[in-house]
Amino acid sequence: MIAREGYTIIAIVAGLALLLVVGAAWVGSWLWRGPMLALAVGGLAFTLFFFRDPERTPPPDACTDDLLAPADGRVVEIVDEEEPLYLKGPAQRISIFLSPLDVHVNRVPVRGVIEHAKYRPGDYLVAWHPKASDKNERSEFGLRHPNGTKLLFKQIAGAVARRIEYGLEEGDTVETGQRFGIVKFGSRMDLLVPPSVDLNVNEGQTVRAGTTVLGRLSNAESPAASPSRPAATVSDTSASPSCRSSAS
Repeated sequence: MIAREGYTIIAIVAGLALLLVVGAAWVGSWLWRGPMLALAVGGLAFTLFFFRDPERTPPPDACTDDLLAPADGRVVEIVDEEEPLYLKGPAQRISIFLSPLDVHVNRVPVRGVIEHAKYRPGDYLVAWHPKASDKNERSEFGLRHPNGTKLLFKQIAGAVARRIEYGLEEGDTVETGQRFGIVKFGSRMDLLVPPSVDLNVNEGQTVRAGTTVLGRLSNAESPAASPSRPAATVSDTSASPSCRSSAS
């Protein structure tokens, strides 16, 4: 399956590849013909590979309050910081770096309602730069889970990625694992959650969007939670009565 955001680029690359093939047919020497054909085939193959959009299924025991990875890639940083935009307080930030070889389709980390959606132009620092989260071109989405927990996730452009695309608006009701956008050619995804969310992920870990469980929101304090209710552990799948068996 190919991501629809890549159709235009794929068509352009296919056209250029066709021109190279036609040009190679007119070139008499294999000294030029071989590289031209290799460039045509290689360029088109990489473009199709980059815009792949595989189906994703959460783990069989994944529940509606599980926090799933919003992007494929490697976790480069997990830090505590202040988040003044939407959480308006202390937060845990998980930063996921997407290399050009990773699937770049992004997915909603948990079900809820989008209360904040904002595109911000900016710089194009390398995606792993400490200031990329606040300086680079990015989109920001604030989501409120049904239990009252708020979280923020960001698509962040890198030095090569110069195009962010998404399909979320304020007021949208979304489901865990729902496909919502893409950042092209190398990028970063930041996920910020309250300190009370019990995370189950480590720096250096490779994660997959819509399948890797990062934590459990039932551990978070929220208006809907009772102060006397014991916190659930990440492995406690009985904390929520409804577990998901498939992604949107």
